[in-house]
Amino acid sequence: MPTLQLALDLMQLNRSIVIAREAMEGGVDWIEAGTPLIKSEGAEAIRALRREFPGRKIIADTKTMDVGAFEVEIMAKAGADIVTVLGLAEDSTIDEAVKAGRKYGAEIMVDMINVPDRVGRAKEVEALGVSHICLHMGIDTQMKGAEPPLDVLRKIVESVSIPVSVAGGITAENAGEYVKAGASNVIVGGAIIKTGDIKAAAENIRKSMDGVEIDTNLARKYGEEDLFEAFSRVTTCNISDAFHKQGVMIGILPQSLQHRQKMVGRALTVQTANGDWAKPVEAIDRAKEGDIMVIDVGGAPVAVWGELATCSAIGMGVRGIVIDGAIRDIDDIRDLKFPAFSRTVAPCAGEPKGYGGIGIEVTVGGQRVRTGDWIIGDECGIIVVPKEMAVEVANRALDVHERENRTREEILRGSTLSKVNELAKWEPVK
Repeated sequence: MPTLQLALDLMQLNRSIVIAREAMEGGVDWIEAGTPLIKSEGAEAIRALRREFPGRKIIADTKTMDVGAFEVEIMAKAGADIVTVLGLAEDSTIDEAVKAGRKYGAEIMVDMINVPDRVGRAKEVEALGVSHICLHMGIDTQMKGAEPPLDVLRKIVESVSIPVSVAGGITAENAGEYVKAGASNVIVGGAIIKTGDIKAAAENIRKSMDGVEIDTNLARKYGEEDLFEAFSRVTTCNISDAFHKQGVMIGILPQSLQHRQKMVGRALTVQTANGDWAKPVEAIDRAKEGDIMVIDVGGAPVAVWGELATCSAIGMGVRGIVIDGAIRDIDDIRDLKFPAFSRTVAPCAGEPKGYGGIGIEVTVGGQRVRTGDWIIGDECGIIVVPKEMAVEVANRALDVHERENRTREEILRGSTLSKVNELAKWEPVK
């Protein structure tokens, strides 16, 4: 029967132990001190897990690239049963790791992350005496919407006689597919550790491994075709955290949003002059279903958009308006439940003179916007995400959102935000 391995990819050891306890109740077999945990807590993470779970296999995910013997010795003496070495490492590094493992009682698992020829390398490292192969799709690769490497897994399983583990992007929806493809050990991190109910999450993974179909969006990675759904699941705050504070429009405020209403869509850009509403209105006729009008008026005070333009835009399937300038008829627009963001509100409108352009690059709220870029707005403000980066940013924002679920659960259990993150411990040493 395939085993389920929990990857504790956190900074805090105390949190990790609590999560591991709950995950074991849900069916987890092996406990892994993830690379972030080892870098944060060192070999003490292995010692603590060994003391806490004496009858379980403990994996030290060191991802060793050099001095294989030395790192294996450290982790084995601390209590690790399995130590990981990168497939990209020199043969001599892997050979030394295997020899040290035999000396100190630890098995070697070779991690195939970013190896160009994973099938060929699997054969080579098996010949060097390793005990496990791990087909690993890294987090940064997952965020770009890469497909699960099921075909590669099948080929590796057919090519070697040692157990093959699989890691990266595994959820309750797809864990069963990896088992069917031949994985003997399924390694799961985020789909368990990011949840409020750790036990239930582990149970769902185990059910999936047993062939039960599980329907959940937890830890799902989205592609280009699903970006509207992905961005609709997160807030602008999540996106800002994931996007390193980039893309935030400064001074552009929600004027008509209902409570918890969101605006998500692709930009149709417009540039015009103070009070000149010709190009904004003409652009409505060019809009596609789901577009958001983004209008650069340079912050000018005379309105270029109102209730009649809104009615017209709704008829064309436009999902919202963003104006670096003034808007009017806000009471009517609010009644229409049409998301509208602007720098100011004014009662006066100008004349349709026709200056400017449609579909050209503009600057709104200090941010460059092109037609086709993603616009996300809510009660906290507006963010623009360049179309080339949208898949990665959406997936990273979802990761932020999901990780907050576990933090919230720990706070509700009686902790505090400071304690959960061990802020005092991680302040700069003076």
